Amino acid sequence: MEYQLVSVIIPIYNMAKYLCETLDSVLASDYPNFEVILMDDGSTDNSLDIAKEYAEKDQRIFVYTQPNGGPCVARNHAISLSHGVYILPVDADNRISSTFISHAVAELERDPEVKVVCPRAEFIGDRSGEWKLPPFSLRLLARKNMIDTCALYRKTEWERVGGYCEEIIAREDWEFWISVLKDGGKVVRLPQIELYYRVRAGSKRIIDRSLKPHVTKVLNKLHAEFFERELGGVLRSVRSWSRVVNCIERFFKPRHVVVSPDYASMSDFIKVLPVIFEHRGTVIYKGRNELREFDIAGQKVVVKSFQIPHLLNRIIYNFFRESKARRSFRYAAMLRQFNIGSPAPIGFCSVSSWFLFGKSYFVSLKSECPYTYRDLWQGNFSNQEEILRAIARATAALHEHGILHKDYSAGNILFAEKPEGVSVEIIDLNRMRFGKVSMEEGCKNFERLPGTDEMFAILADEYAKCRGFEADKCLQLIEKAHKSSLNFSSRVS
Repeated sequence: MEYQLVSVIIPIYNMAKYLCETLDSVLASDYPNFEVILMDDGSTDNSLDIAKEYAEKDQRIFVYTQPNGGPCVARNHAISLSHGVYILPVDADNRISSTFISHAVAELERDPEVKVVCPRAEFIGDRSGEWKLPPFSLRLLARKNMIDTCALYRKTEWERVGGYCEEIIAREDWEFWISVLKDGGKVVRLPQIELYYRVRAGSKRIIDRSLKPHVTKVLNKLHAEFFERELGGVLRSVRSWSRVVNCIERFFKPRHVVVSPDYASMSDFIKVLPVIFEHRGTVIYKGRNELREFDIAGQKVVVKSFQIPHLLNRIIYNFFRESKARRSFRYAAMLRQFNIGSPAPIGFCSVSSWFLFGKSYFVSLKSECPYTYRDLWQGNFSNQEEILRAIARATAALHEHGILHKDYSAGNILFAEKPEGVSVEIIDLNRMRFGKVSMEEGCKNFERLPGTDEMFAILADEYAKCRGFEADKCLQLIEKAHKSSLNFSSRVS
């Protein structure tokens, strides 16, 4: 029978008083194939000397040292140096039973859906008796940590979630178990006492209680989607009341979320945008509104956060008018229905506070078009005429369908050069007017696009062909609109 290698991971920081007891319990294991990775985290006592003495006597023990970085850094460092299929973290002041590893490995190998095997535990030190924990559930895991650091799991899980979070400085095991288990998987608790958990006045578990606000803040930032699903909102400082408080808050601060059926899997992400937007993603643009790029399960999406409107508009948007995010979503779907290019709309989220409209967010796939009209104006494209004609055709299609883009600027027209031709996409769609678009109105729509006389002539020629107008007349109107726009800009500046 082949026994998979288990890596027992023991970070050490000033644990000389207890380290021998811990190591003796691990080395007494009846499992035939394990290694012990000891990572000294800058101890100032003789912990490192003790670790080296054990390593000299037992070839299964490997000792490393690092400057003090905390338990997460030490644990991640140790695991990165390990070779086991399975990982078992053990704190340097605790003990395990001789049968724990064997029993835990058997459970992982029996069922591939089992992600974590944890022991029943008994207190030692300043407290005695069994550490009684409730049966595992995700709903309960969202409110409290119910799995000790000492539990067996596959190393691939550590790799998948990116290891232990080094941002959180307390309850790091709780964050890790949420990362591993929030998307599913079984947890098995062994039926017998297999862990002896030391309680002492200066233990990290006691000290960590003062860091509760920090823990809550980091967990909400990292796992907002999980808490939204399990608690109906964020994790609260009084954790057991989180679900009730969230329910009350949603009454007074309602959240409106719509997700395209084609992207239903992104629903949790869109729901929590008010919580996570400022903490995640990459800023693309930041001004009155803000755009950020996110990677959601391998798909690149762009989220536009709209500025909170002034008081009168907060009332109007809440009761009488569609939000900018909702309009952007609806108009993008409309353009695509007419075969006019625009990034696929995914959904939107808006939040009200005490019946006043607040923030709103529009989510779309990231466009595959790498260039804007501004790049065309500033760059040197060999197929400039082909690109201009494609832009003119897209503009004509908008107008033929009775759509006038009221922010038709160089940054809102995207294009890509493809083997089959130039593709064009229109963005920033929340300001549209619907109705018949005359030749004068249509040509005036080009006013904010910079260009040379030659560029305007190409735009006018193709636009006129598409709409059945005279090219010379269109050119005159486009040039007139452009000059008026320049004169207005110079007066304003």
